Amino acid sequence: MKDSPPGIPAESSRGRDGLPPGSPGGFREGSVHGSGRGSGDGSYEVEIAGSFERELVSADVQGDERLIEAALRPKRLAEFIGQPRVREQLSLVLEGALRRNRPPDHVLMSGPPGLGKTTLAMIIAAELGAPLRVTSGPALERAGDLAAILSTLTDGEVLFIDEIHRMARPAEEMLYLAMEDFRVDIVVGKGPGATAIPLEVAPFTLVGATTRAGLLPAPLRDRFGFTAHMEFYEQGELETVLHRSARLLGVDLPEEGAAEIAGRSRGTPRIANRLLRRVRDFAEVRADGLITREIAAAALNLYEVDAEGLDRLDRAVLGALLRKFGGGPVGLSTLAVAVGEEPETVEVVAEPFLVRQGLLARTPRGRVATAAAWVHLGLVPPPDAFGAGVAFDDPPDNPQ
Repeated sequence: MKDSPPGIPAESSRGRDGLPPGSPGGFREGSVHGSGRGSGDGSYEVEIAGSFERELVSADVQGDERLIEAALRPKRLAEFIGQPRVREQLSLVLEGALRRNRPPDHVLMSGPPGLGKTTLAMIIAAELGAPLRVTSGPALERAGDLAAILSTLTDGEVLFIDEIHRMARPAEEMLYLAMEDFRVDIVVGKGPGATAIPLEVAPFTLVGATTRAGLLPAPLRDRFGFTAHMEFYEQGELETVLHRSARLLGVDLPEEGAAEIAGRSRGTPRIANRLLRRVRDFAEVRADGLITREIAAAALNLYEVDAEGLDRLDRAVLGALLRKFGGGPVGLSTLAVAVGEEPETVEVVAEPFLVRQGLLARTPRGRVATAAAWVHLGLVPPPDAFGAGVAFDDPPDNPQ
């Protein structure tokens, strides 16, 4: 990395969190616009701006965590851990393109945040030995924003658009033609005198990432030649991720310590690496630096992450549902008031993981706790409590 990213002091990109000097720069998340270059050796130059804070077990990237993540990311497909089916399929796509000496098909990656979509985009550029251009859907508000990027692409360059489902409609419609025919039409003037000037675009590969594939319009989704869906990681895969990160961070992490952290990481590598850094701090300050199972458990209990990966908000939602409403059903707004949060926070931040763990069910009448939720909080479930395996279709509208 030649220079520190804008808005970040020079010392923050070197030696931060135990990372070696010269570690690669980070990556932007959310409505932040950045650009970067990937080279055949897997190195990158990335410009970033913007930051925001979230909970410890949130899968969203937090502030200058981009710098740390960049140093921990694998640089080649062979180094990537987990997602075996996606990894094998992608290797065939890239190898075939290299043999034909042509850019590969456009790639769409979908799945929850923190599972490696950005990392795979960088790996695609590195495997192809091509430059990488990075932007985000929210940053492309007008067709001119996209045209400015497309017109400067070089032959074979990889364009990565994060949260591609959040692109503005004018930019999205311009992208259709660019993906198919490698050209865009620039409209000059207004009204009857407006003229469309065709502009040729160098052949490129678009890599789109989305956490909500259902919001992508069908015409855009159909233009991707390869679609990959990222799955949550298994316990053993997360332990492998943690051991690799521990080596890079210079952390002494035995098997039992890795198992304890992995079990509380919600199946997400980004959360696993974040918890590892917090446990490392605890081990260095209050112990001898060795992360045993007991040290990891004590550290994560201090940060209010329990054995199932639930944080303060998750337990507050379950506690209110069980103790104040007898397990439900209760409407979303009422439940949010009971825990002192906005309904959107409860629905977007807490509910997905609770539903996935079988602790909460969404029914047409409202939210209902399952028998597993009662057991998790150390309470005796009533005879009519829903079983942990019961699933319900989401109602058309959230019950209020």
